Amino acid sequence: MYYSPLSLPQDHACLTVHGPDSAGIVAAVTGMLARNGGNIVALDQYADETRGGKFFQRVVFHKAGLAVAMPGLREDIDATLRPFGLDWELRDQSVPKRMAILASKQDHCLLDLLWRRRRGELPVSIPMVISNHADTAEDVRSFGVPFFHVPSEKGPDKSRAEKQILELLRGNVDFVVLARYMQILSGDFLAEVGVPVINIHHSFLPAFIGANPYLKAKERGVKLIGATSHYVTEDLDEGPIIDQDTVRVTHADTVTELARRGADVERQVLARSVLWHAEDRVIRDGRQTIVF
Repeated sequence: MYYSPLSLPQDHACLTVHGPDSAGIVAAVTGMLARNGGNIVALDQYADETRGGKFFQRVVFHKAGLAVAMPGLREDIDATLRPFGLDWELRDQSVPKRMAILASKQDHCLLDLLWRRRRGELPVSIPMVISNHADTAEDVRSFGVPFFHVPSEKGPDKSRAEKQILELLRGNVDFVVLARYMQILSGDFLAEVGVPVINIHHSFLPAFIGANPYLKAKERGVKLIGATSHYVTEDLDEGPIIDQDTVRVTHADTVTELARRGADVERQVLARSVLWHAEDRVIRDGRQTIVF
């Protein structure tokens, strides 16, 4: 699907539901939408056990005059789902999520996201790109996106740079993407930023966590290399996985060739993850995700 500011679905909302499974949830949700004049256009659900497990659901529906109806819908959803002990989120799909991008010197993932947004392939707005290097400033600004240079500090204490980044992000974004941002974010930063953070790691996790995965892959003699997108947690490269992919390689490929071929996979995996997150297709469940 292609998106532009004028082509985002009007009067369409997405409701995501998750929590303990029990009989009657689907009937309750669909009945609630029906009595509010909602027309379901897409519905996906998953229960991890036949009985007594966890329940996950994503419903997209059309409702004429949605913006005016949203407060009443929220009240009815809460009253309907509270007895089931379920968590839920309702979002107007005509409003694009605001995505900030953090990047470093390597620009392939950064420029790919900017290009896809300009082509209307991602239902997001990009209020800013923040980088610890100024190399990509002109490229970013050519897309009409503000660029901010926040240099990284030498040594383990990154608090000053992180404070500057937080000041730029706070209240201005709905999620953050690390497009090969080669800095480890502190637990304090993740707690204060208050929005999901998505990272692209250039290996097929859990293999080759941390720095230099292509070098590690060459030294290990692997026959597949890959990329993994995941939500960022305090545990390095161990957050809930959104998407992964691989490409076959041989003993003859150099580290440089592995990095070149891996870059294509990184772009595709990150773009899919951004799309799925922006369309509310991803529900986090502990260390895992459910992707509809």
